[in-house]
Amino acid sequence: MEKENVVKDKSYRFTIRIVKLYKYLIGQKAYVLSKQLLRCGTSIGANIAEANGAVSRADFSYKISIAYKECLETKYWLTLLKDTGFVSDKQYVSIFENADEIGRLLFSILKTTRINNQ
Repeated sequence: MEKENVVKDKSYRFTIRIVKLYKYLIGQKAYVLSKQLLRCGTSIGANIAEANGAVSRADFSYKISIAYKECLETKYWLTLLKDTGFVSDKQYVSIFENADEIGRLLFSILKTTRINNQ
């Protein structure tokens, strides 16, 4: 039985939302913006998955830091999509809150791993 991993589970559900939003945005003809969002939004969970298979604490911390940066970039693209009218305020708030929660979790993990590595 696999141990519960909150950030991994939340990021996976977030990735599904990003893919669905991407499909919606393609219909809105937001090709470039949607591709950018898809790339960074799905990268969060992928880097968390890689971190879980890390071969060292430094490797783990590095992968979590990449996931955190991808989360920041995702929030940027989400805000741009809202400000350019491709997503509604309601859509934006819902998915942005998810991204923000994951970002806070990742930052907390980063702080903890960096303190433990000193």
